[in-house]
Amino acid sequence: MTAKKVTGSQAVILSLLEEGVDTIFGYPGGAIMPVYDALYDHSENVTHILTRHEQGAIHGAQGFARVTGRPGVCFATSGPGATNLMTGIADAMIDSTPLVCITGQVASPLLGTDAFQESDIVGMSIPVTKWNYQVTTPEEIPEAIAQAFYIANSGRPGPVLIDLTKDAQFGELDFEYKKCTKIRSYLPEMRVDPHHVKAAAELIDAAKKPMVLFGNGIIIGRAEDELKEFVEKTGIPAAWTILGLSALPSNHPLNVGMLGMHGNYGPNLLTNEADLIIAVGIRFDDRVTGKVSEYAKQAKIIHIEIDPSEVNKIVMADVAVIGDSKKVLKMLTDNVKQNNHAEWLNEFKKCMDIEIDKVISKDLYPEKPGLTMGEVIRLASEKTNHDAILVTDVGQHQMIAQRYFKFNRSRSNVTSGGLGTMGFGLPASMGAQLGAPDRTVIAVIGDGGFQMTIQELGTIAQNKLPVKIILMNNNFLGMVRQWQQLFFEKRYSFTELQNPDFIMIAKGFGIDGHKVSQREDLDSSVDKMLAHDGPYLLEVTIEKEDNVFPMVPSGASVSDVMLEP
Repeated sequence: MTAKKVTGSQAVILSLLEEGVDTIFGYPGGAIMPVYDALYDHSENVTHILTRHEQGAIHGAQGFARVTGRPGVCFATSGPGATNLMTGIADAMIDSTPLVCITGQVASPLLGTDAFQESDIVGMSIPVTKWNYQVTTPEEIPEAIAQAFYIANSGRPGPVLIDLTKDAQFGELDFEYKKCTKIRSYLPEMRVDPHHVKAAAELIDAAKKPMVLFGNGIIIGRAEDELKEFVEKTGIPAAWTILGLSALPSNHPLNVGMLGMHGNYGPNLLTNEADLIIAVGIRFDDRVTGKVSEYAKQAKIIHIEIDPSEVNKIVMADVAVIGDSKKVLKMLTDNVKQNNHAEWLNEFKKCMDIEIDKVISKDLYPEKPGLTMGEVIRLASEKTNHDAILVTDVGQHQMIAQRYFKFNRSRSNVTSGGLGTMGFGLPASMGAQLGAPDRTVIAVIGDGGFQMTIQELGTIAQNKLPVKIILMNNNFLGMVRQWQQLFFEKRYSFTELQNPDFIMIAKGFGIDGHKVSQREDLDSSVDKMLAHDGPYLLEVTIEKEDNVFPMVPSGASVSDVMLEP
């Protein structure tokens, strides 16, 4: 590529184009204005989504990244613009979502002077970024952006941040772009040790009651086929974390359901009966393990993980296989014997029968008069042939949606896992729709989280994004209320909401919708939402005490899973 003289701000846009960026989420301001001026000349190559808040921009970029597997890109100005990205950056860090965040900054002579709209975003974001860098000269821009994309999307992905001083944006450079393929001292992926694979295979062949636990690492590593081949050859039951959901089809006979606090009865109860746990691309989060000192004490542990820092951090591994999940599972499948565990798998089926009787049938086909979250989710999934992208916010509706929405293909579940960010759902659904424009995107959101980023209805309307929004309204912060009911003697301290007329608000933004509160109207209401050409808000009035079970109480063992209050 022949060098040409450009400004720093022009170099930013040209560098992004070299990386194949076609969608940017952002909000302009004084310190990032030169970059926006340069973007003006490339509107035919790049779609810029003007959100209503910087938090909407970064959650939108997350949704885009999660459905495409490509880094999401967002812009913000200095000071409050940059700090408004912090929640999304932290969310992306813990959920291993690749992002490239570009912030404007005051001119370099003003750094450290408390200038107008100056904040030390580099210092603040160190704990929640995979890498960050402050650019003070225009010559640094191409290399910094090239490194940012390489770091964000290699190994265990994550968010990176580049802070551009205003003089770096105005200055000139001879532009030449070289994609980054390696960085000295940065080793994103280790070579898989075949001895460790062999040791793991020996444990697998000898096990009588093995379980596979799979998480986000399968989707990140694009190892869905390898996972399927492995479990089918070995006959091992497989359970998923909420970020692993959709990696294995919901109807696969070896898919035994969800792990964790509100996971299925079998995967929780039988964890403490398994003689071998094969954890692939999970980090043994506390919501999965429950009380760690009582977690799977009888089992050998195989941990397959690309990030060495996650191994032996919470649960000690008998065999650790460090490496990319796709490569490790292929090697493991080649080394294990054909097997089946029919009797062991039947134990999961027995647990599922109990759960259907005590929980699932009441959630999906309730006899009580009020509508339940479960029946709404069941209908939405069935009417989209289990082929929609599900985006959720955080709370009871999230857990119910993860339990009852079904999936045929991967990268179809977008949710905030580790950070549990209320307000995530609506803007993330925008990004998911832009990343997968040919698919139906259903955003399931509670009345609490909806009001945290409700302004992004304006972004959805302006960009004519046909997101279908199901608002579960019980006039409560439902998950907190459930805990108060079960563990705090129904002392509902500041969890009841006085909600606005959501349908009127949506219509004020130009988005159609309606409210349903009767069961006899629900089926046709879901049909109307799905048939509508464009975005649509379906508000569903839910019973106030519609709780989520099963439940592993905080601090309890996973085998103490509750099926009812």
